Amino acid sequence: MREAFEVSKGSAGARTIAAIVSQDGTDLSRYVAGNLMRELALVSCQQSKHRYKRTSQEYPVTPNLLARQFTVNAPNKVWCGDITYIWTGKRWAYLAVILDLYARKPVGWAMSLNPDSELVSKALTMAYELRGKPKELMFHSDQGTQYTSLKYRRLLWRYQIKQSMSRRGNCWDNAPMERFFRSLKTEWMPELGYRTFLEAKQAITDYIVGYFCPIRPHQYNNMMSPNRAEELY
Repeated sequence: MREAFEVSKGSAGARTIAAIVSQDGTDLSRYVAGNLMRELALVSCQQSKHRYKRTSQEYPVTPNLLARQFTVNAPNKVWCGDITYIWTGKRWAYLAVILDLYARKPVGWAMSLNPDSELVSKALTMAYELRGKPKELMFHSDQGTQYTSLKYRRLLWRYQIKQSMSRRGNCWDNAPMERFFRSLKTEWMPELGYRTFLEAKQAITDYIVGYFCPIRPHQYNNMMSPNRAEELY
């Protein structure tokens, strides 16, 4: 068991270890392997499977005002937001980001161990303050419970921001956010995630502030960075 675990560099779970040992001529089921792993304190470094809590109710009172019109003619006209999950050594953390659609620029973000309305509220407040408290603004998101919560709706009302929501189960209604998270995870994140929450938080801030906004070319911006696209505006 220990040899099989070491060969995999700590990545093998019970099913894989059982297969490795069985290939060497000793029959071993995944269930026995799992019990032995617990006795030997062998813990796989593979990320556990993530499951989102999904709302069972659709909210027709908040229409899809954006309607996939992702081309915007000025900054601070349409923001979109979403949440993704980040592995931080022992558990999942959650990252909420707000993107200004004009130059696909992240303007607010927050991380937490809980994917709740407090998390998305912090991201919105950061964006609202840093962007000079803009007026006549639309915010678009999916129908996650964080965005349909009374707390978040009240915050949008306080900031006089009009709310728009994707249709239920339709990820293409918020495609720019999906693209940003894909870029973050493929370009910057280690394959097995981060070792700690603080390491993840610092690395993601470095990606947004130090690379994505000032340096990274974006095809939508004619291969200019988001900062440069806004400067030219």
